[in-house]
Amino acid sequence: MNRAGPVGGDMMRNSGFAERRTISGVFGGLIGLLAMSSAAGLLMAAAVTPVMALSSIAATDTINVFENLPEFLSIDRLSQKSNIYATRSDGTTALLASFYDQNRIEVGLDEISPYVKDAAIASEDPRFYEHGGVDLQGTIRAAVNTFAGGDIQGGSSITQQYVKNVLVQKCEVLSDVAAQHTCYLAATETSADRKLKEMRLAIGIERKYSKNDILRQYLNIAGFGGTVYGIEAAANYYFNTTAANLTLPQAASLVATINNPVKFQLDDPQSETNGAANGYQTNRARRDYILRDMFTHRKITRAEFDAAVRTPVEPSIAEPSTGCQTAAGSAFFCDYVTHVLRNDPTFGADEATRLLNFRRGGYNVYTTIDLDLQNAAENTIRANVPTSYPGWDVGSVISSVQVGTGRVLAMAQNKDYSQDPLVQATGANFTGINYNTDYVDGGSSGFQPGSTYKVFTLAEWLREGHSLNERVDSRRKANWGTFKDSCLGPQNYDRDKWNPKNDANESGAHYSALEATIGSINTGYIGMAKKLDLCGIRQTAEAFGMRRADGDPLLQNAASVIGTNEIAPLSMAVAFAGIANKGVACTPVVIDKILDSTGAEVPVPVSQCTQAVDPAVTAGMAYAMRRVMTNGTAQQSYRDTEPRVPMIGKTGTTDGNKDTWMSGASTKVATVVAVVSLTGETNQRLVYFDSGQAATARHRMWPAVMSVANAKYGGDAFDEAAPNTVIKVGTGPR
Repeated sequence: MNRAGPVGGDMMRNSGFAERRTISGVFGGLIGLLAMSSAAGLLMAAAVTPVMALSSIAATDTINVFENLPEFLSIDRLSQKSNIYATRSDGTTALLASFYDQNRIEVGLDEISPYVKDAAIASEDPRFYEHGGVDLQGTIRAAVNTFAGGDIQGGSSITQQYVKNVLVQKCEVLSDVAAQHTCYLAATETSADRKLKEMRLAIGIERKYSKNDILRQYLNIAGFGGTVYGIEAAANYYFNTTAANLTLPQAASLVATINNPVKFQLDDPQSETNGAANGYQTNRARRDYILRDMFTHRKITRAEFDAAVRTPVEPSIAEPSTGCQTAAGSAFFCDYVTHVLRNDPTFGADEATRLLNFRRGGYNVYTTIDLDLQNAAENTIRANVPTSYPGWDVGSVISSVQVGTGRVLAMAQNKDYSQDPLVQATGANFTGINYNTDYVDGGSSGFQPGSTYKVFTLAEWLREGHSLNERVDSRRKANWGTFKDSCLGPQNYDRDKWNPKNDANESGAHYSALEATIGSINTGYIGMAKKLDLCGIRQTAEAFGMRRADGDPLLQNAASVIGTNEIAPLSMAVAFAGIANKGVACTPVVIDKILDSTGAEVPVPVSQCTQAVDPAVTAGMAYAMRRVMTNGTAQQSYRDTEPRVPMIGKTGTTDGNKDTWMSGASTKVATVVAVVSLTGETNQRLVYFDSGQAATARHRMWPAVMSVANAKYGGDAFDEAAPNTVIKVGTGPR
């Protein structure tokens, strides 16, 4: 490219403005040094606005203004958007969502087109590389022109404009609205006092930082309309390109916007004064004015100028990703990540501060989500459960967790994500509630897991010294007698005529623990609980990470044995991963890595793994739960999973078939699938979707996810204990 004008120094190699200090620059510096004297104070006051001189403000007042200021403002990192990513199998990343108060991507000077730099200097501060922070010539010219009745002109150098933007930025981060408003007025008021402060700070900045540093931060901090800040975000948003690749007319159009973002911004094609119909006339006029300045100062050739002014203004708006709604089917997982960040003290002292810091801190968050499993989960829910159904408030969820690490690999549900009440009101397909997680994490109050919960009674049965072959009184009756409870005291429900039935009305009198597990016999498990400690069952469930989704303590009555606690599906997935991990339960984590705006790693929440029960207990559980898959109530899920590896599982159905669950795991991945009634009660065996019976949708979805998991992660044989194995009473951790 044939660029007119002399070649500048470092990083400005392609710019016609050289970084040098001339005699006038030295003079500007001297003016700065003299600014503390009364004479210089009065001189600058008169230069800024003759009205100040005429109002007889004393020199000592001007001196005090300067003495009460710091000598410079530090060039700090700016508020930037934060991003949440998923990582693909090939190691590349996929953006799930971005969050920001100010849409800004801070870039280095070498990542900004020379056209932008030249346009900014030519139009805003032609003597930028010559003055010492305050362009006295420009200031006096502007003041005289204003005093003579011309247009009001500020005469501010780029450094002064940077100072003003920094002061405004300091206001933006204030959480108190009134304080923010007061701060903003002080930072932007049209007064000699404010102008003098701005000058002093500009001179201080020039003493400490190079011209290139100042120009870089000026272009990164400037507002370009709305929430768009900085030249990189502006290039992305207005022209769907990068700051480095802006053309000459595009660069001039964006620099034009800095002068008055509301007047010159390019994202309102319906505007009568600056819209598509008139070719964005207002912006174009300002753009061409800047191009003339660039030509006058020999930063572009005549040919470049002529070509640029003939070029129409044609914005190509690229709406930035903002908020989890842009994450499509992964939106609910994204929402869960934001709740984890809110609870992470790395980001601040309280939830509000943490979220604010995240939105402004320029963090890149790399999550645990496995896009292969996630896509499988999203696709199978979409194929099997509608987002809404006439007469039934239907919900469906899938959560997958990596065994041994707690990493959440998939999280999906049958709803469209929105946190906007107006959007939610448009249809039952919209919700902001994550049905996979606890209430505190943006979820619901949970769902009854039915017989899936029996695995904790099975664990306690083996732990307290019973074998899978041992039989119990499993007749259906309303007089079960007294249950042991070492925490609350003996429990008896005979007065309530509590009479639980079995799903298929089985009435066998003496089921073994193994038979009760394979066939999911309610009365068999009540008979087992009669020989156990109800408090012990609860404690074992808690050891596996089980808790009520609403935050209340787990119930530990006899009914809870067959699944009446309301549980989040993710909690159940964590528990099944713990069973598959030889009794070592690991808390869920959703973040693998966080980088701050400098690229440095930030500490992330880590999974806490504890031995819930002795491995001998899970060996017995695995023997029974693997046969649930091959011979029991989960045969359809097992049969339709391909490839097959050793897998354990447990089904669950609540009273009236209102909620149906399929939970299971390999030694590598645990997956929980549920179809639930969000409100009300509907018998799923009487409802048929396009894909088949609602009650069996779980067995169509679970294999779809676990087939992908098995193919990708594989699976080993479980340690299994023979059904006649008896573990010594009271051994092993709880």
